Amino acid sequence: MKTISTLLLLGVLATGAFAQRPRTMDPEPQAKTPAPAPAPKSVKAKYEGGVFGYTKTMEGTLIFDDDNKRLLFKDKQPPKEISIPYEAITSAFADTKKVRPAAATVASNVPVIYSLPAHFIKTKVRYLTIQYSDPDSRVNGVTSFKLENKQLLESVLKTLADKADMTLRGDIYVKKKDEASKLQP
Repeated sequence: MKTISTLLLLGVLATGAFAQRPRTMDPEPQAKTPAPAPAPKSVKAKYEGGVFGYTKTMEGTLIFDDDNKRLLFKDKQPPKEISIPYEAITSAFADTKKVRPAAATVASNVPVIYSLPAHFIKTKVRYLTIQYSDPDSRVNGVTSFKLENKQLLESVLKTLADKADMTLRGDIYVKKKDEASKLQP
């Protein structure tokens, strides 16, 4: 009995000593993800709100206007146009939300046991969210544009960050502090 107790105690101590040793580091850091392809000059998008004076959602085109150094959204109806200068953009990031489609909402309200799976149907919606501070109009705000898919969203975000001289901090692109402080009124 003493030998079994001694072996058991020795096994516990050896296991504890083995667990206390330091972790070994990987000699190579994790591989970086490849940069997304540059975004096209114009992209189909849906404006979701956030710019002063434009309260309704609109479908149209998001355009990189490099000649005037601005991001431009043109509605399908010609008179509506939203312009955000690159220098006014203080941060930008990709956002994803899960929403239930309208057909699933209608189907889930039918009082039949067969409508139960409709409660679990959700789709991912991808948004480009931009925070801006315009020194000319002294307007600050956050606006978002709904884009079609993840690859397009990543390429538009990366292209916008490059054009607006933003740096990556975590998952968000931000302007450096000295540049952003010039924009504050």
